[in-house]
Amino acid sequence: MKFRVTHTTEYDYTGQVSLCWNRAVLLPRDTATQKCLTSGLQIDPMPTDLHERTDFFGNRISHFAIQEPHGKLKVTAVSDLAISSETGYSAADNGSSWESVRDQLSSEKKQDVLAALPCRFRSKLVHGSQQLTEYARPSFTPERPLLEAVTDLMRRIYEDFKYDPGVTTISTPLIDVLKNRHGVCQDFAHLGIGCLRAMGLAARYVSGYIETVPPPGKEKMVGADASHAWFSVFAGTAGWIDFDPTNNQIPSGQHVTVAWGRDFSDVSPLRGVALGGGKHKVAVSVDVARLST
Repeated sequence: MKFRVTHTTEYDYTGQVSLCWNRAVLLPRDTATQKCLTSGLQIDPMPTDLHERTDFFGNRISHFAIQEPHGKLKVTAVSDLAISSETGYSAADNGSSWESVRDQLSSEKKQDVLAALPCRFRSKLVHGSQQLTEYARPSFTPERPLLEAVTDLMRRIYEDFKYDPGVTTISTPLIDVLKNRHGVCQDFAHLGIGCLRAMGLAARYVSGYIETVPPPGKEKMVGADASHAWFSVFAGTAGWIDFDPTNNQIPSGQHVTVAWGRDFSDVSPLRGVALGGGKHKVAVSVDVARLST
């Protein structure tokens, strides 16, 4: 399937910004099941400097500066992608126990294992705790196949937690999310990551989008989609496998991957520094449109 993703962010300032510098993670990467056909940023006012680099995780990072006074800033990323409906792994990959993968991370020095290690330990937004270990443990019974255990963890998060926009922010401590059982996709992704790391496994945060399917007989509203997030676990020889606890499903076909890292702070869509401007309002619009093949 082919999709066009349009992600627009608008800043409206009460005063004039004299200078700003920004970092954007808005251009999708290629994966085993996704090919980015075209992508680009449209920025108003036009930046005096715009360049792209690849970070440690292989994400596409854009940097731009605007050196003229402005009261508004509009950043639009438009990307066309081809996405396979495959999940990226087969039933045969479910043979390894979670303990064997945990031990592999502790002992082996292969390149893929070493590359996974930064996602095994605490990060800026995902700290270990006894509560996370206790929540994770029922899914990780002795010698249980890894992917079966992670699938069970995903299901439990889906059933135990209520999707509730507005009750958390990206800075809400994970321990509060676990206690209150409310949150959004970013919280549920961080929760899954925290549980997996508590069991000695490597897990990473995946940012992207998911196609919204309208109710039967209704037309899809342009801009009705939103940024999405899920987690991925290192599964040894099977590589990295994605899990979406918000929807209790393994992503395939309708999920668009933009970037991945240790947590949200590695892949924040847009952040920067502005001189002046006073207070500001932010409006974000996302549209994931299926293209005819």
